[in-house]
Amino acid sequence: MQVLVALIGIVLVFIVLRDAFETIILPRRVSGPRLSKMFYQATWKPWKAAGRRMRPGEWRETFLSTYGPLSLLMLFVVWGAILVTGFAALLWAAGFDVNLSGPDHLYVSGTTFTTLGIGDFTPHTDLARFITVVEAGTGFGFLAILISYLPVLYQSFSRREIAISMLDEWAGSPPSAGDLLRRASESNEMDELIPLMGRWETWTAELLESHLSYQVLSYFRSQHENQSWVAALTAIMDFSALWQASKDHGKSWQARRVYAMGRHALGDLSQVLHAVPEFDAPDRLSEAELIALHEALTAAGKDIDLAAFRERLNALRKGYEPYAIALSHELLMELPPWMPLGERQDNWETTAWEGAAPGESLH
Repeated sequence: MQVLVALIGIVLVFIVLRDAFETIILPRRVSGPRLSKMFYQATWKPWKAAGRRMRPGEWRETFLSTYGPLSLLMLFVVWGAILVTGFAALLWAAGFDVNLSGPDHLYVSGTTFTTLGIGDFTPHTDLARFITVVEAGTGFGFLAILISYLPVLYQSFSRREIAISMLDEWAGSPPSAGDLLRRASESNEMDELIPLMGRWETWTAELLESHLSYQVLSYFRSQHENQSWVAALTAIMDFSALWQASKDHGKSWQARRVYAMGRHALGDLSQVLHAVPEFDAPDRLSEAELIALHEALTAAGKDIDLAAFRERLNALRKGYEPYAIALSHELLMELPPWMPLGERQDNWETTAWEGAAPGESLH
């Protein structure tokens, strides 16, 4: 019996330490079953189901935004509880104190793991003493790693959100490829678009690396309900496709690089989050938007036949839209429009104090 309990304890400790190492320390995607993966799958489904039943708006977004940070804390608690249970089994099997009950061993393990050192119970065997020391060292190191993990996580989140916030004045709220093209054309700043795509190529690469290494970042939502990393990435992919479709040749290499990097990110992240590509999803580009895009290209000096433009754009869209739509449905993050056909205000034009465009008096 003692051998069986000891084996169970060793397995529990090993599972958690391996999972924590692969989740926090190892900077790469790990295939195969993992405790943290099962945790996020099990907890996100009911949370998402509850979010779907809420009306779109601030309350729903607030509810969904709490999942990322809260799930992180819950995962830490689950890890700690399993470690305490595993070490309690080892202490019992090692003969820590034959007079103690099972709950008493959990108490001893918990105080040892958190390095409280109360000292109201003492080990009676050499093996139990050794396990006590190992658990205390493991608990100290485990808690230190968790604390150091949070700044790294939030730094990655902050870098992601800075670029998303800056996209507001470039492409509107939510961002759209058509608005980006129209604004650059009206300002006679078309040359700025190629460097912009270069910066977003780097952003997309950082997004892929950070969200594969730290899956929980995928559930962290932006400050505004009309912004998200899925919407921003999709808008940039839309623009790269729009840029390529408007040209027969020349000056499209940067757009092709952004497209390749973005498709890589969407494909890999949809796989990690178990978001099955939706190849038969409804068309998100309406005929009116397509015509408006073609008119915007014409106004920008791009002379291209509408039929040829439609064919090239549709071919490019098939390469990434199914993955973007799948991530949108999985994370409950709305995809941006291709080309806003009505009037709208950007986030920077309104505040919670005013609720109106700048220039209106606060008094």
